[in-house]
Amino acid sequence: MHSYRWCGSMPSTATATTATTMIRRLCCLQSVSPFLPFSSASTTTKKPLVFLGAPQVSAIVLDKLLNASASPHSLFEVAAIVTQPPARRDRGKKLALSPLATHALDRGFSPDLIFTPDKAGDDAFLSNLKALQPHLCITAAYGNILPTKFLDIPSLGTVNIHPSLLPLYRGAAPVQRALQDGVKETGVSLAFTVRALDAGPIIATETIQVDDQIKAPDLLELLFHKGSELLIRELPSILDGSARLKAQPQDDSKATLAPKINSDESWLSFDEEAYVLHNKVRAFSGWPGTRARVLVVEKNGEQKTLDIKIITTRLSSHESVQFNEADDVAFVDGALLFPCGRGTTIEVLEVQLPGKKTVNAAAFWNGLRGQKLKKL
Repeated sequence: MHSYRWCGSMPSTATATTATTMIRRLCCLQSVSPFLPFSSASTTTKKPLVFLGAPQVSAIVLDKLLNASASPHSLFEVAAIVTQPPARRDRGKKLALSPLATHALDRGFSPDLIFTPDKAGDDAFLSNLKALQPHLCITAAYGNILPTKFLDIPSLGTVNIHPSLLPLYRGAAPVQRALQDGVKETGVSLAFTVRALDAGPIIATETIQVDDQIKAPDLLELLFHKGSELLIRELPSILDGSARLKAQPQDDSKATLAPKINSDESWLSFDEEAYVLHNKVRAFSGWPGTRARVLVVEKNGEQKTLDIKIITTRLSSHESVQFNEADDVAFVDGALLFPCGRGTTIEVLEVQLPGKKTVNAAAFWNGLRGQKLKKL
């Protein structure tokens, strides 16, 4: 198998051509004849494992695995990577590889060993996976349901890195839902995968305290760093089978769910208390963001409605803010102060107008040029 390195210093036309070629090649992997097992697996005692992921946080785990597998004393090697098919991303809507696939190619991983099945149960893909004879599969934000016929292939099972303290926050959005709930503590779990949602036996967990200003993308990245360290620490016991014996079943009676976020949830209502809104802004940072509708009152009395994105907030330290009217928005010490439910106040530090860049509250306020701002 040849290796391929995708260098960022290529001329743009060459990069685009190469990316297109890579996408075609990866898209074809589901339909080609099965591969022979990973070549080095037959010449060393290292156990082949397959890694599944898709977003940028998955690359954190891949890096840890590749770095650890490079050690001459390593018990394993990364035999293949499974990720989401190329998709149209960003404003240009050009077909692009998943962040994990791009990162793997940057690290020199063979494109012939990167699989992009539409579903993890596709027969051609499963045939290729069986040919690799993986001892273990590891998932980190893969995003596809793994059917029984997939789970039956790796002899040591499949292990998932889940960014919550299971059985809490099972589901698609554990970090976002935890922040939305205002948790003070969360963590990451290493668990065997079963057919039920995030319900497998737990191998190990790590707990962290949650800063009241941290946003979802930063917390997610932190948890996957912790999760990758936990994985490397526990891999010897997983590979010798002892982790299966020590893994603890989850208490299903304590399970909570973290359903996928809907873009319709992004609207803020200032009738709610400030802490509820602050937690929502942190939780929905990145995607889908949080939006609010405000009223701009011109000096001649004319009014216009404005939709803005609320980027950064904090709970107000101003205990006795005087608003001229109940729905007025004030500007104090570099922050927009919005009156909220039950007499609470939230400070908005950064906003974004449609089609514009994010600006701080002072720049936004100065742009109003004396016009009044009211909440809706």
